[in-house]
Amino acid sequence: MSKTKKIAIIGTGVIGAGWIIRCLAHDKIVYAFDKDLKLKKNLVSEIKRTWPHVKKLFNKKTIKLKNFKYFTSLEEAVKDADFIQECASENYALKTRLMTTIGKYAKTKAIISSSSSGLLPTKIYSKCRNPQRTIIGHPFNPVYLLPAVEIVPGKKTSKKYLDTAKKFYKSISMNPIMVKHELPGYLSDRLQEALWREGLHIINEGHATTEDLDRAIEDGPGLRWSLMGTFLTFHLAGGKAGMRHMLEQFGPALKLPWTKLKAPNLSNKLINRLVAGTKKQSKGKSVTKIANIRDEYLVELQKLRKKYEKKLR
Repeated sequence: MSKTKKIAIIGTGVIGAGWIIRCLAHDKIVYAFDKDLKLKKNLVSEIKRTWPHVKKLFNKKTIKLKNFKYFTSLEEAVKDADFIQECASENYALKTRLMTTIGKYAKTKAIISSSSSGLLPTKIYSKCRNPQRTIIGHPFNPVYLLPAVEIVPGKKTSKKYLDTAKKFYKSISMNPIMVKHELPGYLSDRLQEALWREGLHIINEGHATTEDLDRAIEDGPGLRWSLMGTFLTFHLAGGKAGMRHMLEQFGPALKLPWTKLKAPNLSNKLINRLVAGTKKQSKGKSVTKIANIRDEYLVELQKLRKKYEKKLR
């Protein structure tokens, strides 16, 4: 059981708002800060928009908005927090300066976590006080619904703080992935990047549209991936003999030139194809409309998945 109760969220854009909503749904006391005060109004609207989905997923009746406070001072936001989740832009210089300030005002033993999706923690926290308590806590959008969070240690991170962070994330219904060592892009984004780059090549060479490639995933491996990942899926592809037979049968294909992992030039022609393709797929629906459809789907999918996970694990 996590004793981490007071949470500071630094940056209230898409990711920060997601953390705030998820923490409030789990009765945490949340202190938020963003230098852009315009985001405060957007945040209230986002809480109202997402709450029907969030309460359904976590079986909550009400959200305790009294547990939420928006500060205009970074110092005030972090000084009493047990856990600090930073959500600023992906920029080494910016994050390093921010973490230096946060480390100065935060309690000595408060865990400081960055929502970075690929930067190295050792570099981000190079000037932060007590780097033993610093980590990466990389979530996935929408943070208020998706359970994965990659916990990445820096070279000076203490195991004690990693264990505490893991307990905290579990207390807000997340499934922590403990990355053994820091590496650029961590785990999931490296896998997603490979798929993204290959897709750019296929579109750039005119073999398919963005819709073709999305259908190739969503109607095929994507349905399997939502229950089991690449490796367990391939294990099943080997029949009764499992992964070994799969490798014997399909392993030689690794030597064939099926993929081009080096990224193509992001030319205007390629950009136009990507924009036109996804615009066509949207069929005139707004981002908000599509987000609501996605959120409803993710709630139902996760509830359905839990029934079958019990049979696998």
